[in-house]
Amino acid sequence: MSIAAILQGKGEVISVRPTNSLLSVVQLLADRRIGCVPVVEDGQVVGIFSERDVVYRVARDGAAALDHNVGEVMTAPAITIDHETPVIHGLSLMTKRRIRHLPVVVDGALVGMISIGDLVKYRIDTIESEAAALRDYIQTA
Repeated sequence: MSIAAILQGKGEVISVRPTNSLLSVVQLLADRRIGCVPVVEDGQVVGIFSERDVVYRVARDGAAALDHNVGEVMTAPAITIDHETPVIHGLSLMTKRRIRHLPVVVDGALVGMISIGDLVKYRIDTIESEAAALRDYIQTA
């Protein structure tokens, strides 16, 4: 079970540039109802911008935080994984690092974004499928 299996069911990857204004990216998060976006420059993931970054900067700078660009506020470097990473390793990494999103990078290029919810759902679906197969096996034995 690798990350590639989860990416098959995901849609487009939304990313921003470090020069985007904080206000415009906050609006993007709200409009798309997402919790974070990868920050990409010259095709490389240079950071990640999340709701937490907004909260920390507003707590520090007040309303003036919205005058910054994303590159000044993002978390960098971003923790990334590749498409061959096992799902359980992704879950472990998220738990250990206390993060909820991971950019998926292949050969240096962003190919997807996964959330802890994606991984948990995939894991639950797999366990339920295995349990159903075992029940069927036991009933037919």
